[in-house]
Amino acid sequence: MRLVTWNLNGIRAAIRKGLDEFVDRINPDILLLQETRALPEQLPKDWAPLLPHTLMHPAEKKGYSGVATWSKESFDEIGRGISTTLDYDDSEGRMLHTYHNGIHCLNCYLPSGSSGDERQFWKEAWMDDLLEWARPFTELDEPVFLCGDLNVAHTEDDIWNPTGNRGTSGFLPQERAWFDRLLASGWNDLLRISVGPGKGPYSWWSNRGQAWAKNVGWRIDYQIGTPGIAARAEQTSIYRDQRFSDHAPLIVDYRATKRWLRS
Repeated sequence: MRLVTWNLNGIRAAIRKGLDEFVDRINPDILLLQETRALPEQLPKDWAPLLPHTLMHPAEKKGYSGVATWSKESFDEIGRGISTTLDYDDSEGRMLHTYHNGIHCLNCYLPSGSSGDERQFWKEAWMDDLLEWARPFTELDEPVFLCGDLNVAHTEDDIWNPTGNRGTSGFLPQERAWFDRLLASGWNDLLRISVGPGKGPYSWWSNRGQAWAKNVGWRIDYQIGTPGIAARAEQTSIYRDQRFSDHAPLIVDYRATKRWLRS
């Protein structure tokens, strides 16, 4: 089973850049998209997703946030949002929970705090609520994937310049400590377990300067799984052969059981 998570930074722009050809090339079983930034009625009238089963959870605000889940096989929608009092109805379109023949996918676009103190406070409160909301999933017998743009570089291995970014949203001490608590609660960082310690690989690069060309990046996009999933990860990669977004797709191939999509 190939599971891909990717922050598109706008699905309409990605469509213009050749999204369909790219999806056909990487051939995902499940594709989890973040920052789609479009309502369904804003998509091109003559376009349809390449995968047959899709679900959008857009933000109420046009051109902002939003997530979407695509799949080769049919799936069930379980819920939207994390029941936080900050945004109970998830009007920003940040969490979509779907069920795929024996596995749960939590498609997450965690808020950014880079615009200022007020938004950073909102981000950290949302993170605390997410931590509590996600905790019961670690007790399920079925595998659960928490995937997406979490807007946090966890360790110094996950950012090219840790010293220069210690005061930057996304690498603040309290954000990194939150990530420690998330993993301690029973979740596993599947790419890091697969590749081991060391700098990178990164999944986001600033559009300024030569960040992409020089690989001056951050790893803020994750596939995090409940216990037992890590042993099934056969291959992990961050795709950089073609650029559609300031983020690159995170691709993981898993050895599936009979209750998973396919072996």
